Amino acid sequence: MARQKEFDTHIVLEKAMNVFWENGYEHTSMQNLVDAMGIHRRSIYDTFGDKHHLFILSLKLYEELIIQKIQMSILESMSVHEKLKAMFSVIISDKENRSGCLIVNTAAELSNIDTVVEKEIQDFFNREEELIFNILLMAQKQNEIAISTDIEALSYFLHNALIGIRVLSKTTNDSEKLNMIIDQTLKNIN
Repeated sequence: MARQKEFDTHIVLEKAMNVFWENGYEHTSMQNLVDAMGIHRRSIYDTFGDKHHLFILSLKLYEELIIQKIQMSILESMSVHEKLKAMFSVIISDKENRSGCLIVNTAAELSNIDTVVEKEIQDFFNREEELIFNILLMAQKQNEIAISTDIEALSYFLHNALIGIRVLSKTTNDSEKLNMIIDQTLKNIN
């Protein structure tokens, strides 16, 4: 008879995510994970697989949490500027966490050497770009922005700015500066 798990997999996965987020993949040992997750090494392997697979699951959880925060902050009744400002604000709301963005940190650390991670990061970035594109498309349909606006190019531009804010928020606690950059970025929408 198989033993029943004595832990909540979501809770321990979130603990693993936080360790990877704080230390990066390479600087996280299995012992770090055992200590933080509060479960035996064997339970980690049995439930989540090896360190790499646990990292990918942690990355997916982080992505899921970010997308949930973004979706919860955007209301249908908002203008295009308000929706995009809300999206950017989600990113800078985590600025107290000086570890930065797990996605951007991972892209810098592993994308050039790990094809699985590279694909995961690219898929996430594509989903974010699509979310921005859909916001712009809806705004265009509602005549908030000109029909002549190249919303595909604009979505790429805004996503690039979103990544830049993620990087900058790791290096500064200056909310006023970050909000000024966001406001200036959003002036490109007309």
